[in-house]
Amino acid sequence: MTKRIAVLLGGMSAERPVSLVSGKACADALRRKGWDVVEIDPTRELARQLAEAAPDVVFNALHGEWGEDGKVQGILEHFGAPYTHSGVLASALAMDKQRAKAVFERFGVPCPEGRLVDRFEAAKEHAMKPPYVAKPNAQGSSVGVFIVLEGANRPPADLGATDWELGSEILIEQFIPGRELTVAVQGDKALGVTEIIPRTAFYDFEAKYAAGGSRHVIPAEIPDAIADEAKRLSLLAHEALGCRGVTRSDFRWDEQGDGQLWLLEINTQPGMTPTSLAPEQAAWNGIEFDDFVQWMAEDATCPR
Repeated sequence: MTKRIAVLLGGMSAERPVSLVSGKACADALRRKGWDVVEIDPTRELARQLAEAAPDVVFNALHGEWGEDGKVQGILEHFGAPYTHSGVLASALAMDKQRAKAVFERFGVPCPEGRLVDRFEAAKEHAMKPPYVAKPNAQGSSVGVFIVLEGANRPPADLGATDWELGSEILIEQFIPGRELTVAVQGDKALGVTEIIPRTAFYDFEAKYAAGGSRHVIPAEIPDAIADEAKRLSLLAHEALGCRGVTRSDFRWDEQGDGQLWLLEINTQPGMTPTSLAPEQAAWNGIEFDDFVQWMAEDATCPR
């Protein structure tokens, strides 16, 4: 019997455009795999939308706030059908960057030093000696991220703008120089290590999603010991938060400094766009895109 699967895409976050692309790609893959697919662009009436669609399984292809921060997961728990990716607590923790770091550090995963400040404070004066990174504490896809370089006279004025819609808490974090590495985890397996070489100043929204915005080197041309450690730490971070399904952990490797690997953040619902890293790593492991999406659908978990 063909199962009906609802693919959640779009949504209400700043990452809506990315989610629309991810969700459409996943919905098309699931149709090719024989699922009865219904696409849902969630509103605040998601409970009603789900009841009307009556899916057997829910594939969550949302990104950002009201998608991967535990709020939608709570609605899915109440609905009662199996759903993909991480549950309420892991999703909420992973989206709250500073609180996730507190968990990682207890498990021995090194993270950059940082603290939370009100955005108006962050816009008024340096909350940390430059260089540092200023970013919303609960957003993804490098939305609203600023690198404040050494010698900067003042913080980014945008943080105090009247049209700022990315939350009042700003994470001010030590800037880690070095190479950008990422590791996708599928279940209990780290898929590989990719080095990201952005064509912009840093791995920002454009570098992530624009065609040609960055170059991906897989496997990363780094020492085996560093690659093994990146995979070990990505699995440890995945397990520390209680994640399930597919995640992706982003690192900086300070090759010229102390040689330390630093975990920047974990993404509990990695992008599934044509330029996304998790499906690229799956393909490097011989897993075709449609099979990767099918695995996630079959891995969907029923609320306890």
